[in-house]
Amino acid sequence: MGINFAAIFLVALIIVVLFILISNIKVVPQAHVYVVERLGAYHSTWTTGLHFKIPFIDKISKKVSLKEQVIDFPPQPVITKDNVTMQIDTVVYFQVSDAKLYAYGVERPISAIENLSATTLRNIIGDLELDHTLTSRDVINTKIRTILDEATDAWGIKVNRVELKNIIPPREIQESMEKQMKAERERRAQILTAEGEKRSAILIAEGEKESAILRADAEKETKIREAQGEAQAIMLVQQSLADSIKLLNEANPGDNVIAIKSLEAFAKAADGKATKIIIPSNIQSFAGLATSLKELVTNDSGETK
Repeated sequence: MGINFAAIFLVALIIVVLFILISNIKVVPQAHVYVVERLGAYHSTWTTGLHFKIPFIDKISKKVSLKEQVIDFPPQPVITKDNVTMQIDTVVYFQVSDAKLYAYGVERPISAIENLSATTLRNIIGDLELDHTLTSRDVINTKIRTILDEATDAWGIKVNRVELKNIIPPREIQESMEKQMKAERERRAQILTAEGEKRSAILIAEGEKESAILRADAEKETKIREAQGEAQAIMLVQQSLADSIKLLNEANPGDNVIAIKSLEAFAKAADGKATKIIIPSNIQSFAGLATSLKELVTNDSGETK
C-alpha cells in the first residue's frame, strides 16, 4: 500500500492556510486601537471590533491604549531664582488622542515627556524664589501642563494634569524653615495669650466699675431713704406740735392752768445742773405763784367733794 504524498501535502497545505487565515483575524479590545502598516507604510487605524489582516502584506505596527495614563517621574534637581537647589518630582496624567501621531511622532514618547517636563520645570522654577516656589504649586502645575500639552500635540498626546508630588529643599533650608515656623507659632501663641490677658483685665475692670456704680447707687439710695425718713420724722414732730398747740388753743385754758404749767416748767428748769436760773419777768413773785396754786388746789378739792 503506497503512501499518497500528494494528498498529505494538500492536507498539510490546507491546514497551514487555515492557520494563517485564522491567525490574521484580529479583535481590537475596548479602549485600544491598532496602527496597521501595509508594505511598510501606514495603512489604517483599527478601532474596537473584529478585523482581518492580509497575511504577509499588512502588519500591526503598534497597539495603543486610549486610557488615561499616569507617569511618576523621579525627582529632578532644580535651582530657584535665589540660588537654592531643591529636588522636585512630578506626576503627569496624559492620554493618547491620535494613535498615528503617537506611533510615528516621536521615538520613546514617555522618555520624551519626562525630559520635556524636567526642562520646563527648571525654566519655571528658575524664575521663582524659594518662598514663592513653596507656595505656588497650583501656578507651577498650570504652567507645566500648558507647555507640555502644546509640545505633545505633535506626538498625538493630550496632557490632562501635571502635579508636583514633592518639593524637597536642602536639609539646612528645612531646618531654618522649621525654626522659623516654630518661632512664628510661639509668636502667635504669645499674641493669643496677651489678647486673652487683655480681655480678662478689661472684663475685670468693667466688673469692678459696674460694682462700684452699683455700690454708689445703693449708698445714694440709702441716704435718700434716710433723708426722707428724717424729713418725715421732722414733719410728724412738727405736725404733733402743731396739733398740740391747736388742741391747747381749742381748750382755752384759764390763767390758773397757765400758771401751774409755768411753775412746772420752772421747776424742771431749776431741777437741772445749771448754776444760773433766769426768772421770767411775767412771774412777779413766788408768793403769787403759791397763792394761785393754793386756790387751784382748793377749787379742785371742793369740786371733788
